[in-house]
Amino acid sequence: MTERADSDASSPIAPAPVKRKALRGLALAWLLIVALLLGHNAYLWLVQRVSPDTDILALLPSSRHDDVMQQAFAHMVDSAQQKVVVLVGERDWDKAVQAASAYEAVIGKQPSLLQPMAGDAAQLQGAWLSTFDQSRLMLLTQEQRDKLNKDSPQQWSQLALSAMYGAFGGPKLGAWQDDPFGLFSGWVQARAQETPVRPRDGRLFVESGGRSYVLLLMNLQQSAFSISAQEQVIPLLDQATRAAKQSAPDAEVVTAGVILHAAAGSQQASSEMTTIGAGSLIGIVLLMWLTFRSLKPIALIALSIAIGCLGALSVSWLLFGRLHLLTLVFGASLVGIAQDYAIYFLCARLGTDRHMDSRQLLRRLLPGLGLMLLAAVIGYLGMALTPFPGLRQMAVFSVLGLLFAWLTVILWFPTLIHADSLRSTGLADRYSHGIRKWPQFRFNRIGFVLLAVFAVFVIAGLMRLKVSDDIRALQKTPQHLIDDQIKLGKLLDTPTPAQFYLVRGGSAEVVLQREEQLKRQLQTVIDKKLISGVQAISNWVPSQHQQQADHDLVADKLLAPQGALAAIATAIDENAQWQQDLRQRLLAQSKPLLPDAFIASPAGQPWRHLWLGKTGGQAVTQYASIVAVRGLSDYRQLQVLADVAPKIAGVQWVDKVADISSVLSYYRQYMTWALLAAYATIFILLSLRYRRAAWRAIAPPLLATLATLALFGVIGQPLQLFHVLACLLLLGLGVDYGIFLQEPTERHRRFAWLTVGLSAISALLSFGLLALSGSPPLHAFGLTMLIGMALVWLTSPCFAGSLPPTYDTK
Repeated sequence: MTERADSDASSPIAPAPVKRKALRGLALAWLLIVALLLGHNAYLWLVQRVSPDTDILALLPSSRHDDVMQQAFAHMVDSAQQKVVVLVGERDWDKAVQAASAYEAVIGKQPSLLQPMAGDAAQLQGAWLSTFDQSRLMLLTQEQRDKLNKDSPQQWSQLALSAMYGAFGGPKLGAWQDDPFGLFSGWVQARAQETPVRPRDGRLFVESGGRSYVLLLMNLQQSAFSISAQEQVIPLLDQATRAAKQSAPDAEVVTAGVILHAAAGSQQASSEMTTIGAGSLIGIVLLMWLTFRSLKPIALIALSIAIGCLGALSVSWLLFGRLHLLTLVFGASLVGIAQDYAIYFLCARLGTDRHMDSRQLLRRLLPGLGLMLLAAVIGYLGMALTPFPGLRQMAVFSVLGLLFAWLTVILWFPTLIHADSLRSTGLADRYSHGIRKWPQFRFNRIGFVLLAVFAVFVIAGLMRLKVSDDIRALQKTPQHLIDDQIKLGKLLDTPTPAQFYLVRGGSAEVVLQREEQLKRQLQTVIDKKLISGVQAISNWVPSQHQQQADHDLVADKLLAPQGALAAIATAIDENAQWQQDLRQRLLAQSKPLLPDAFIASPAGQPWRHLWLGKTGGQAVTQYASIVAVRGLSDYRQLQVLADVAPKIAGVQWVDKVADISSVLSYYRQYMTWALLAAYATIFILLSLRYRRAAWRAIAPPLLATLATLALFGVIGQPLQLFHVLACLLLLGLGVDYGIFLQEPTERHRRFAWLTVGLSAISALLSFGLLALSGSPPLHAFGLTMLIGMALVWLTSPCFAGSLPPTYDTK
């Protein structure tokens, strides 16, 4: 056959002979390295007691160009990351308090895990009000400004007299002399509208649907993404919930917190890691037993896999400083990949003349083994080039695992396996002989018809293939956690951390003024009830320009010689001295309120995440803040909010969901081109070895990839980045089968086919289990590999080419 590869001796990449002594020295050196890996792993797990990272955000890319935007998003997320929010509700207020007390009693037993964030509501209110005592005259609502400009001094004096003598003059904050016109009380009431939470009987509560809910705020004392913390906190919260319901059987407990979602993800990932790793290992052991009916090949394959995993974990930890739990879940699929090299060597040894030494066999297999490793590395390289830290970890972990397993086969197997070490079973013989019955693809009439049918299917499927880059499609949280989060968000009217306005300026004053302009622009949106309001630092700390304008307005309209204060003095028959003293008392409350002082105060504690303050380097100093949106229920209206930002200098609409989705879209397209480049690169490498027969090695993964994508189009499975990444790996692994079938020497093609079968079934076990993962990215990855690898297995013998004349069919 003219397309057969040149002999190994004439191959441009055929290795020089390896001396036995040198090989033995390398084997001993590898033994030392493995011992170091074993010691390092023991230190990590037993001494340092490391635990994998479970923060799902660690898997996502950072903002590509904007550090301040990334800092703003981190501010929003970090503000909630260490908090646990609980609402204990009952129709009877006393029973709600009773159930909340029972809940707190359980939590109080573990202060090292959870600490209450709020004390007595009355004390909190006093500390909160003291923040504004010296600045009362600087704070007005827009309604008060309009009323001051419109109403006469006599109307204001009547309002003050009603507050002095009336029994129902409204809530009073301090003595009448400190706020005779009720301006500060009105401002406080307006601020209170930013949250439905109110104090009652020393508690914070919210009322909805005929139920009174006691609000419990707790702060985690350990990281929400610490697995050890999750294992302690989640049972504690469950125990507290049971105690609350035992105290009041009809009580409703609504809990929300990042740790709940992190724990659910950790539990799922840990379960899947065990299932995938154990399932793959059991499947491979069973497969090897049915093939060789001996424990030795099973032990050798397990040895190569174990060293691969030890090396990957140890070196990856040194490189990254930590590993994500999903990296280990994905790494569990190495069980179905790293064994390819061992299986290739074992099957080749099985089908080789018993007079050939295993070291000589290694010389013959080394070019193919090298190409297999290089093809897999190229496949994983596509993942390593993405901006996703988690994917980079997975790629590096996998490449290291394959490299360590490959080196184990190269350095140890020739010494550990001899000519009489292996015997095949009847089942293995029947399968290996099956390649003779497999149809061969030829460029004839039937071949062209098959190509035409395949082309029609692919074109039709690809035309129907849709794309989905929405990051929300990659998240799967237990429904009860989602329901609790939604309910709590509605009850507390909390803003979403994923969509907000980022406001920047050269000074804090500029930022506050731009916030005020933004709020005026958003008033129309609020009036249309698209949102219920906004949270902003300028709600509490107006710009200095606004504060001075409010001060001057009050002084002119109310405290002037002919103003409302004079009318009050006349009405109650007080002299000029009384009027002067009260005027001075009110003017003493004119200290400007600054954002930094507010943020440091008890009143500013809930809003600290909205103020980024000074940002940027020494060359360019900027200040930044966040304006959060409340009550956004219809996410189809996001564009309305986005359209407001360009109207004001320094204001940017941030939609982190859309931002990450756009990054996913960008890198999906980028990795599609990388996939094409990988095919071209691998084809060139194969051409160096197989000359004109190189297309036969690369055709199976190419056709399988096209067929898989077309099938997704037919069944309506949207294409996303993780499908493309799987196609890269499908190329790296699928080309192995072509290499297996192009490499057989003299009479060993049937044993190469046995290698293909064992490798394919092992890979299907690994990636088939990944397809069952509850994590959407892993599911997408696994489903693509499951379908693709099955197709590569079925089509690879069709492109093996004609058998050489020296082929022995016995």
